[in-house]
Parts: sequence; structure tokens; C-alpha cells
Amino acid sequence: MSAPIVHGGGITAAAAAFGGRPQDWLDLSTGINPCPLALPEIPTRAWHRLPDSYLVDEARRAAQDYYDSGEILPLPVPGTQSVIQLLPRLLRQGRQLGVTDDRVAVTDDKVAVTDNRIAVTDDKVAVVSPTYGEYARAFASAGFAVDPVDDIAAIGGQYRLAVVVNPNNPDGRIWPAEALAALHDRMKSANGLLVVDEAFGDTDPVLSLAARAQDLSNLIIFRSFGKFFGLAGLRLGFVIARDDILARFEDWLGPWAVSGPALSLAASLLGSDVAAIRRCLDERSAALQAALSAAGLRIRGGTALFTLVADSRASDIYTHLCRHHILVRKFDYAPDWLRFGLTADAAADRRLGAALQGFER
Repeated sequence: MSAPIVHGGGITAAAAAFGGRPQDWLDLSTGINPCPLALPEIPTRAWHRLPDSYLVDEARRAAQDYYDSGEILPLPVPGTQSVIQLLPRLLRQGRQLGVTDDRVAVTDDKVAVTDNRIAVTDDKVAVVSPTYGEYARAFASAGFAVDPVDDIAAIGGQYRLAVVVNPNNPDGRIWPAEALAALHDRMKSANGLLVVDEAFGDTDPVLSLAARAQDLSNLIIFRSFGKFFGLAGLRLGFVIARDDILARFEDWLGPWAVSGPALSLAASLLGSDVAAIRRCLDERSAALQAALSAAGLRIRGGTALFTLVADSRASDIYTHLCRHHILVRKFDYAPDWLRFGLTADAAADRRLGAALQGFER
């Protein structure tokens, strides 16, 4: 069994290791808006009844307007991770390998069967890295060869699917829409698919490919709802793609994949004025970067929802902050990196600043 993928969060484990009550810790380990809007009223029927199609339709129309996706009605899904796990299945079907039940179903010499699992011998996947670990794991577990690549320029016709997170997590790298559209065309010419994960796209809408999606037939866009709106507990996301791809995801996820309350909140908040959220995030991001710079930390990258710093003392800084009951994100593959999520207010700014200033250099 492979090691678990490390994410932000984990306050309970941190408190067990360093003391204190989890609710008293300052959690800066995630890229989630710490200042969500007041929740709109959720109709009682959304709690009481199974999520009827009209709730799904309302959420999809609101998402269509919010993401500016043209004729495409984005599909609500129970978090992006649920559809990441379906991508290998989609790729297999696109190749028409005749795979059923992930067992013996060999139709040509492109597949080898070992231990009742399928190993695809000529279909490779490129993931622009480092980024979310779920993509590489999902494809590798399904038997696909996965290549981590440094840049989209390294992705050519040898790949059946490419994954780009834009803006990227954890370093905040961005790729212009034109460059990604050109990558899509390269992938399409080789009968491949391009997946663009825009989990942090709300903070910089000009980067999004959503407005072009109806003309980019081999493109799949993932959007997160909880990060920008500060409602990660809803486990809600949207997929933007051509109708036949959305229909497959919808079929595989099954009925009532997203709860009625989540659909109701999505329809309300996606149709609201989000300018205040963007202003708040800009202010919080500026305050965070000021605290980090005052402590002499070098900012390596980030987005409006998190900041990445690079420092040779990262491990010691991480432990020092934990002793002050402040949790940030560290990385096993980049031991000199720390990612800081946004503080919620001036009091949290002062708490972080004091802890950083107390670190012995």
C-alpha cells in the first residue's frame, strides 16, 4: 500500500503532537478563504427531500453564468477528488480498450494483465509537477505510466492525457489561456485529453479557459467551490467539458451525488456579488505577505489564497510554529518550502508575526 498523500489541515494530529485544543490552533495549512460570507437561507425542503433535478438545474445555470462557460452547463460534483478517480476510466473508454471491471478484457496488444489488474503499456499521462498528488496516484493505480513534467512545453503527442493546475498549487505558477489552448490543440491532434484544474481560478478569472470550453472539445476543467467561498466542508466542485464527457461523469457518480443544501448554497452564492470576497482576499494576502517579509522570509510564489516561502530552515520554522500552535504546510519533496494560508484578521496577523519574530535565527 502506498503512503497517504499529505494535504493541508490535520489540526487534530498537530494538537496531539504539540499540545493544546484543536480549536485554539491557528490553521494556516490550507488555501481556503478564512473569511466566508454569511450563509444565505437554505430552504427546509433542501434538507428534507432528496436533491431533485430542479436544484441541480439551478446550480448548473448559476455556475454557467459565474464561470462564463457559454453553452456548457457545468456539472456539480462532490468535490474534485471524486472525479479525479474517474479520469483513468474515462481514458480507457476513450481508447475503447473494452475494459470491464478492471479485470481480464484484452482486445489488442496495448494491454497486459497481471494480478487481475490492467497495465496500459503505451498510454502515458503527463502531470505538470509538483502539484496535487491525487492525479499521479489515480493514474498509476490504474496501471498508466505517469510522467511528472516541469512545464507544458514538455508535453507532446506521446501523451494521451495531460494535467495542468492553473494557478498551480503550491507554487502559484500560472499559464496564460492562449498557451493552454495551444496545448489543448496539440493534445487533440494526438487524440489526447487536457485536464486543467482551476481550483484557485476564482481569484484570477482572466486565466480561466471556461469561456473557450465549448470550442475546445478535448478539454476538461475542474473548478473548486469551497476554496474561494470558504466552504470547503460542502465538498462541492464543478466540471466543465463537452456534453458526452459530463454525461459519463454524471452516470458514474450516480444519482444524488451532491446534497440538496450544497446545491442550494451554490445557486445562491454563485449568483451573488463576489467583489467583496476578492477585496477581502487581497487585503488578507497583503497582510500575510507583510508578516512573512517582516520575518525575513523569502516569498517563492503563491496566489491570493496562499503564499509559498523558501527557506533552508523550513523544518525548524515549522516545528517552532507548531509549538506556538500555528500550523502551516510543509512538503516532503521540497524540504525548504512552507506554504502559509491566509490569516482571518488583524489579531491572527499579530499572532503569526509574534511567533515568527520569536524564531531564533
